[in-house]
Amino acid sequence: MENFTAAQNAATGTTPADNGAQYYDMIVFCHLRWDFVYQRPQHLVSRMSADLKILLIEEPIGGDGASHLKIINENLHVLQPRVDSIEAIGTIIPQFVKNSNISTGWFYSASFSPLLQSLNFGTVVYDCMDELSLFKGAPQHLIDQEKFLLSNADVVFTGGKSLYESKKQMHANVYCFPSSVDEDHFSQQLSEEDMPYAIASIDAPIVGYFGVIDERIDYDLLWETAVLLPEFSFVMIGPLAKVEESDLPRAENIHYLGMKTYDSLPSYLRGFDVAMMPFALNDATKFISPTKTLEYMAAGKPIISTKITDVVSDYSHCVKLISNAAEFANEIKASLQNNNTLTLQSQYRDILDKTSWDNTSNRMKAILKNTAK
Repeated sequence: MENFTAAQNAATGTTPADNGAQYYDMIVFCHLRWDFVYQRPQHLVSRMSADLKILLIEEPIGGDGASHLKIINENLHVLQPRVDSIEAIGTIIPQFVKNSNISTGWFYSASFSPLLQSLNFGTVVYDCMDELSLFKGAPQHLIDQEKFLLSNADVVFTGGKSLYESKKQMHANVYCFPSSVDEDHFSQQLSEEDMPYAIASIDAPIVGYFGVIDERIDYDLLWETAVLLPEFSFVMIGPLAKVEESDLPRAENIHYLGMKTYDSLPSYLRGFDVAMMPFALNDATKFISPTKTLEYMAAGKPIISTKITDVVSDYSHCVKLISNAAEFANEIKASLQNNNTLTLQSQYRDILDKTSWDNTSNRMKAILKNTAK
């Protein structure tokens, strides 16, 4: 999942009273807040808005007051619906959408599938970036909602190979599009002076992570490794989700820096000596394909990860894979002593040359053009 606030895209918001209903080519339904983490939906939707007028609809906020329409750019608007349920979103859409027939409905979560009965889409896309039914707190009926969405979808995209293998058993038109990378953003040649004080003030060597901090992190592994390597600093950058401060392991050499903007991530990444992906092996990580793998690569950092299926299958030749704290500690020390930097960068180069968000977006649009009814 990758990363962080879209503050660089923040713009003045308008309400329906300001703008009135408009024509849209595509409506995107997304379980992730536009301003929470900048990852696959933001990368793809912002690129597609170069050619299409898009309305992205977030999950309901609930409570009183008017729903809010945020203007990201001329062609991309984000609706924050102040209603109490997914179904109720259908009642307010006419306030914002003038056309009754919409070319494309793009779903990131099956929880929005009830809206298929109240809207008329020419083409329905399910871009499955996670197996949400396996996440902590997922409602039991989400599996039934996904079956309904799959039965109505014209095309299914998946965010990784494991998800592809799962979804191709359920749909005849599935394409694998692993999350990509904005290489120019993460490969910026930054100096030490560019590093924020929050990380520049931490003793090196630094083993760093950025991403959402939730039930997918192996907190025991992090704590045990930090104890084994008191001379190393372990830095966690990102917002908490579905975990509390009290759930986090504490040690003098573990540092939590909180949520940072997408624009600032390269300057924090500049401070990493080693990049880590200390994921737990559980239901929530069974199908993930971490975008941060490529972002770490773009910055040229040595990477250590637990044995996530898609990481093992795609990157085992250049990412160090570990199973426990002792292995983690040994690989951290070995990474700083490794003299094969040129080989590692060459391996990264081979991977990065084959992927970009621009390319992924263009290939998806070509598939949609061929799929359109």
